Amino acid sequence: MSASLRMVELVSGAATDITAIDSVMAEAFDPRFGEAWTHGQCLGILAMPGVWLTLARVEGEVAGFALSRAILDEAELLLIAVRPAFRRRGIGAALLRGVIADARARNVKKLHLEVRAGNEGVALYTAHGFAKVGERRDYYRGRTGQSFDAHSYAVSL
Repeated sequence: MSASLRMVELVSGAATDITAIDSVMAEAFDPRFGEAWTHGQCLGILAMPGVWLTLARVEGEVAGFALSRAILDEAELLLIAVRPAFRRRGIGAALLRGVIADARARNVKKLHLEVRAGNEGVALYTAHGFAKVGERRDYYRGRTGQSFDAHSYAVSL
């Protein structure tokens, strides 16, 4: 294991971590793409059954998070984000591996995610076995009104 990964601690989060989630999203998601969720959307989803939040901490600081939801034997990675200052240190990969492990522990057979076309995170997802299964034209709306396609990916567990 690399030195950068030894410093990453994955922990379960809760609605009480909403301030940290908001902070990570404000830094990690470029508003021109319209991918970040609002405070209310995050609180609403965290209250739903089958939803789990994973926080990545580095020296006690929340460096990133993943928000996921399982329904029966399928799950969806709803959001994943890493603060720019912590990128390229294996934190996104650690979060994704954590979500996959949690999904397996919940007896999930297929894990889905959706990402904006052109998002550099696609390389991470495909490296973990995800394959493109669909596309939604003009799904995301950026701050200026520009639209962006969404690509759906899935992996069998």
